[in-house]
Amino acid sequence: MKNLFKSIILFAALSVVFSSLTACSNTASTQKGPVIETAPTVQNGNASETTEVKKSDFPPVPTAIAQSEIKDLEGNTFKIEDKKGKVVLINLWATWCGPCRAEMPELVALQEKYRDKGFEIVGLDTDPESVEEIKAFAEKMKLNYQLGYADGKILSEFIKLTRLSGIPQTMIINREGKMVLVVGGGGARAVNNIKEMVEKTVNES
Repeated sequence: MKNLFKSIILFAALSVVFSSLTACSNTASTQKGPVIETAPTVQNGNASETTEVKKSDFPPVPTAIAQSEIKDLEGNTFKIEDKKGKVVLINLWATWCGPCRAEMPELVALQEKYRDKGFEIVGLDTDPESVEEIKAFAEKMKLNYQLGYADGKILSEFIKLTRLSGIPQTMIINREGKMVLVVGGGGARAVNNIKEMVEKTVNES
């Protein structure tokens, strides 16, 4: 019974938080608005309840995300699970997405600020845009983090978590390979949640 109660609490801790964030989508979404899912905080309407969650209680990154072979702009492949021991932020984006572009300066600043603390951003393009297009865009936006392509498995796993088919979408993974924040959509609230969780997770002992 205790295990069942604990499971219910953890599922509740990953409950959906509705907001006025923005997102781009070229497909139909099953969710009217973007969402933020964060393990330590549960919010429902005007009520807010904070639940203490140990690092070990955070859910692991889905296998389809952790073990997918991601292709970078140089044609090399890597896996998210190979980055265990680092704090990793995965960001789904596309060059045509306005909210994606709007949050990129904040991501650049985060990468610069925490690079020496084992923090790494992985930006995954969700469209089959050419390497040349992405490189030109990255230079224009002064992106200072690793870029690659999101495959169908990664996209489907993000959609399962956020119930949103639009972009941007962001996941923060702690050094133990556990998800500490999943954000669907962009805007000031999303960026603030991302910045706060990155700072907290990077500075955890």
